[in-house]
Amino acid sequence: MHFLKPEKHTRRAFLHRAAQLGMLGAATPLALNLAAMGEAAAAESSDYKALVCIFLMGGNDQHNTLVPYDTANHARYAQVRGAGQGVPLALPRGALEATALRPTVALPNGEAFALAPGMEGMTDLFHAGRLSALLNVGPLVVPMTKQQYHAQQLPRPPKLFSHNDQQSVWLAEGAEGSTHGWGGNIGDLALSANQQSLFTCISASGNTVFLSGRQAGQYQCSVGGAVAIESLRGNQWGQFLWQPAMRTSFERLLRKPHTHYLAEEYSRVVRRSLDAEVQVNAALAGVQLQTAFPNEGPLGAQLRIVARLIGARQQLGVRRQVFFVSFGDFDVHDRMSTRQPELVRRLSAGMTAFDAAMGELGVRDQVVAFTASDFGRTFSTNGDGTDHGWGGHQFIMGGAVRGQRFYGTAPPLSVENSNAPQDQWHVGQGRLLPTTSVDQYAATLGRWFGASSDDLHRVLPFLKNYGERGGRQDYPTDLGFLR
Repeated sequence: MHFLKPEKHTRRAFLHRAAQLGMLGAATPLALNLAAMGEAAAAESSDYKALVCIFLMGGNDQHNTLVPYDTANHARYAQVRGAGQGVPLALPRGALEATALRPTVALPNGEAFALAPGMEGMTDLFHAGRLSALLNVGPLVVPMTKQQYHAQQLPRPPKLFSHNDQQSVWLAEGAEGSTHGWGGNIGDLALSANQQSLFTCISASGNTVFLSGRQAGQYQCSVGGAVAIESLRGNQWGQFLWQPAMRTSFERLLRKPHTHYLAEEYSRVVRRSLDAEVQVNAALAGVQLQTAFPNEGPLGAQLRIVARLIGARQQLGVRRQVFFVSFGDFDVHDRMSTRQPELVRRLSAGMTAFDAAMGELGVRDQVVAFTASDFGRTFSTNGDGTDHGWGGHQFIMGGAVRGQRFYGTAPPLSVENSNAPQDQWHVGQGRLLPTTSVDQYAATLGRWFGASSDDLHRVLPFLKNYGERGGRQDYPTDLGFLR
């Protein structure tokens, strides 16, 4: 376990806090006492940083989000996704002028991209230097070539092209059933920096393995605030916890000691939930944002509650946090030409509003939001949409971002299976073989968050296969998109 303030965790400090806990009559298990010591130890940390994962459920189509714009590549894109392939999915080049991206560092060979129409907000963020794109990132165990993939010479991520498994691989680096996510593992490293460790990892989108660490647990919030026990319809408590007198009596019962360990632990968890509800709602009451968030779909509301929680960070006693939000319907096997434009418009509106809220709160430099998705999609079409792929493009947003740039490598636009160089970076139907791994992506975010190189190698299991330690300097463990 790494502590952001190691000098607070000496033997002398341990004994001092143990004596304090003894005077308080603490009778909790040793692990809980150690967590309490960590909370008390690091209140002196004066900075704040947060990571916000925006997960696009279903597999976002990268080619109709970040669209080839230079003349040669757009012509190739239009050929593969044009009218001759069924329902035309290619966005006309003339419709992309308002969202054409002008990077400060030009891409090789005159390559250029534009965001999809409707993403003008993110276009402005890019040109303001607070947004960058990471090209062709996806799960990898080790770097591999197309030949190695087909020959099965190297380990591959489990169950490629499967929604539930690839969501888990992205978020937990293992197939469905994994119990610890890399967001929670990074949260583990920050527990000692927070007076209230319960609020280190917060989901505004229900249960997610991403925020489950080995010590950090995820606190789930609704878009309106804390999830109250009495709001759970059908629960036996819900019928009387609305009444203050009854709630007081119930809380008194919860504080009675139990001789049975499971009964005592159950009472402890319920007490913690009730106390957290009061604390969260009281803290949120003092945060009223002027920024308007979009109302359609769940993303705007989720990002708004995350912004309010960040605004309440001092009242909640936190200095390092990891958040998770998500929205879905990106599985565009059909009706893609009408579904995809609305999805990316909502993504742009939500991220633009969140950036404005971070500006309102004065924490743009301290909060990094980033996207992820099950997988990218095929470059070829199925006649009315696109199918499950592998690598895709993602976005990183915040004042700490080295913005207005592209990171990673965009492979040639190809659906052929020849031995020609331009056909070596897809594994069939234009499914991109990632040129950047999720581990590299996560390590760059984690390093900015405050984790050391040794920490990152402990919490990201495949990072050892990259960078200097893996003998692959061409796959660096710091991608450079954060200051």
